[in-house]
Amino acid sequence: MKIILTGHTGMVGQNILHHIKTSEYTFLTPTRSELNLEKWQEVDAYIKTHEPELVIHAAGMVGGIQANIANPVDFLVKNLDMGRNIILAAQKNAVKSLINLSSSCMYPRLAQNPLKEEYILKGELEPTNEGYALAKIVTTRLCEYITRENKTFQYKTVIPCNLYGRYDKFSPKHSHMIPAVIKKIHEAKVNNEAEVEIWGDGKARREFMYAEDLADFIFYAIENFEDLPQNINVGLGKDCSINEYYKTIAEVIGYEGKFVHDTTKPVGMQQKLIDNTKLNTLGWRAKTSLKEGISETYEFYKNVVLND
Repeated sequence: MKIILTGHTGMVGQNILHHIKTSEYTFLTPTRSELNLEKWQEVDAYIKTHEPELVIHAAGMVGGIQANIANPVDFLVKNLDMGRNIILAAQKNAVKSLINLSSSCMYPRLAQNPLKEEYILKGELEPTNEGYALAKIVTTRLCEYITRENKTFQYKTVIPCNLYGRYDKFSPKHSHMIPAVIKKIHEAKVNNEAEVEIWGDGKARREFMYAEDLADFIFYAIENFEDLPQNINVGLGKDCSINEYYKTIAEVIGYEGKFVHDTTKPVGMQQKLIDNTKLNTLGWRAKTSLKEGISETYEFYKNVVLND
């Protein structure tokens, strides 16, 4: 099977390409100089030329709470342009199968947890990442509409929980929580700092899955594509408090200082736990424990990121 994978240099894309089953498929992984996803003509021409059997859309502008607050225009427009261009170009060129990677950020901020796929557009979004969420909602609905209009097009959306892992970004301004905390606690240990700051009271709860597990699900989805629902949450079905993540990361790194809380800082939603009912019915489960995943991610940070 010939597959176009967008976002192959990102964390999700890299984990897909390093999966044990990658060699069973032909992956096309254009660079930005070869294919600018924000330009319709380029996307249309690329798909027309290469005639893939499947598109996996994993590209996107991503970042943590600081980046989303600072750059809502880019998070909305860039993600919207990339998503609609690749989806509509696939439709125009008769690509019958597409997997769209979305985000649990698109669920309403006050929705009851665990978050079900049916909750999309059922309430106000979290203001700190609203632009990103709106873009993901539009591409998810676009896939639904295309399939609804013509059942021969099966364009399905995978909604992962928060992710972390190898090939992640570790810049505090652009990264998600776990890599940012790994960097912060590592530097605190190296510099013999007595304390590390946590934004908020640390009681907000998040569900983080190791990105290698998501890559494993993507191959499961390819092999079981007909059984895949229109939209499907992919996560662990359990969450931890921010304080618990800091504690586990400190244990892995060997940091013995204390934590202090800055309750003036934004924390986003108090809980974001996705419902795994459809995933469990499909028969797939994540394999990596939190401590195992953080250990692997920390090794990547020490051996790759710090030596780059």
